[in-house]
Amino acid sequence: MWEPYKKGFRAWLQLEKSLSDNSVEAYLSDVEKLTQYLNQKKINGSPSDLKLKDLQQFVKWIAGLGITASSQARIISGIKSFYKYCLTEKISDQDPTALLEAPKLKRSLPDVLSFSEIETMINKIDQSKPEGLRNKAILEIMYSCGLRVSEVVNLKMSHLYLDVGFVRVIGKGDKERLIPIGREAVKFTKLYRDKSRSQYPVKPGQEDILFLNRRGSRMSRVMIFLIIKSLAKEAGIRKNISPHTFRHSFATHLVEGGADLRAVQEMLGHESITTTEIYTHLDREYLRDTMQRFHPGFN
Repeated sequence: MWEPYKKGFRAWLQLEKSLSDNSVEAYLSDVEKLTQYLNQKKINGSPSDLKLKDLQQFVKWIAGLGITASSQARIISGIKSFYKYCLTEKISDQDPTALLEAPKLKRSLPDVLSFSEIETMINKIDQSKPEGLRNKAILEIMYSCGLRVSEVVNLKMSHLYLDVGFVRVIGKGDKERLIPIGREAVKFTKLYRDKSRSQYPVKPGQEDILFLNRRGSRMSRVMIFLIIKSLAKEAGIRKNISPHTFRHSFATHLVEGGADLRAVQEMLGHESITTTEIYTHLDREYLRDTMQRFHPGFN
C-alpha cells in the first residue's frame, strides 16, 4: 500500500535533494522499517493517517529490537525526512513527526592529532619506496584540505589548481567546493604527480585519477586506512586513528586558531552549520585543558 509513496520519496530524494545512491537507500530503509512495523501490528492507512502516538510506539518497537541509540536517531531522522516529502507533495497536511523525540545521544569527541603528531607520522613515510612520495602527498593533502577519505580517492588531476593554491572537490551529494591547499601539500602533490605517478601502469578509465595503487587503479578507502594505521603505530601514537582523524584535526586546528565557523563549514563541505559546531566543543575542551596545565590557580 505504501509502495507509491516510497517510489515518490525516492524520486524526491534523488531529484530535489540530489542525494547519493547510498543516502537514498538509507532513507528508504528507514521507511521500510516503519512499514514492517505497521504490517506486523496490522495498522492500515496512508502516511496521512498516522498519529504521533503511532510513531512513538514505532520508536519503542525499534528500541526493543536492540538497535543502538545512534541508529534509532538515524531512523527517526529518515522518517522525519519522509514526512517533509509528504507535506511538500500534499500527501499529508500535518507532520506527526514534529514532536517525535529521538533518544538522547552522548556526543563523544573524536581523537585529534596535534600538529607535531601529524608531522611525526608524515616523517615516518619511507620515501625510498615507490609508494613513499604518493603516501606523503596523500597525508599532506588530507591535513591541508580536511578532505573525507572518499574525496581523496576520487581526487582528479584535472581538479588541481596548484599554481593558484586550490583543489576542486566533489563531496557528498555530488556537491562541488573549492578548497585552499597549503605550500607543503602543493609541493609534494606536484612531486608525486610529475615524478612518481608516471611509474604506475594506468588502467583505462583511471587516467585522471590522482592517487593510484600499484595496479594503476584508484586506491581504496581501506588502503588509506591501513597506511594511516601503520604510520600511527610507527610514530608511537596510541590514539584511535583513522583517515577521518586528519579531517577532525584540520577543523580543530582552524577553530583553535580563531577561524570563522562559516569558513570552516564551507571548507569541510558541511550542509548544516550544526555539524561544524562540534569543533566549538572541541575548542572548549582545548581551552579547559590549557587552563588546567598552565594556570596556577585553576586546580
